[in-house]
Amino acid sequence: MPRGRYSLHDPHDHTSLGEEHFHCAIGPSGWRYVSQLTTPSGSAPGADPHGATAGSVDLTLDELGRPIRLELHAADWQVRGAALDGVTWVRTDPTGDHATEGNVAAHAFTGASPAFLVATSRLLRLEPGDPATRVRLVAFTAPVLAPRTLDQSWALIGRTPHGTGNSPLIVDEYQVSALDTGEQYSVHIAGDVVLSAPGIELDDLDTPPSTFA
Repeated sequence: MPRGRYSLHDPHDHTSLGEEHFHCAIGPSGWRYVSQLTTPSGSAPGADPHGATAGSVDLTLDELGRPIRLELHAADWQVRGAALDGVTWVRTDPTGDHATEGNVAAHAFTGASPAFLVATSRLLRLEPGDPATRVRLVAFTAPVLAPRTLDQSWALIGRTPHGTGNSPLIVDEYQVSALDTGEQYSVHIAGDVVLSAPGIELDDLDTPPSTFA
């Protein structure tokens, strides 16, 4: 069960957005990722004086990589969702008085957490040499977790073994393209851990990544 810490920053101006302390595990029926996010000032969930937010992520995938449970918290906002007739969610405002429901014909969810990069790669299960695959996702962005539907293209452009003291660490390099803007970027994933991606750095990991069957 890998445990570690990601540092998060704005991919354009490199402003720190805080840290994400996580643990994740592969089980017989899928994968679960749980994390707590802190602001640059180290504050607990809520907003810090600079406007950065903290919160939490709880994501469970089934054995096919589909999101069977998602719970997000940010600045008193909450989203609960799952794969149902596409993807379905309930978003609750800070007062709890005006919950809204949403449903989109999409494949999965996404957001700032590295968990969603692992989840998308698991859903697509690409092999080197496969053509780029288009995927429709619903993104939730802090601080208010407003939903936005977007289309991406994913291609696995390399799979490289790296020697360790035990078994080799297999690192997959993906090229991800945002189809609305044409922006392209690289994502490096080993098992169920993101090694690097725009705005994401792996700062600490206490055990090697787990390997999906």
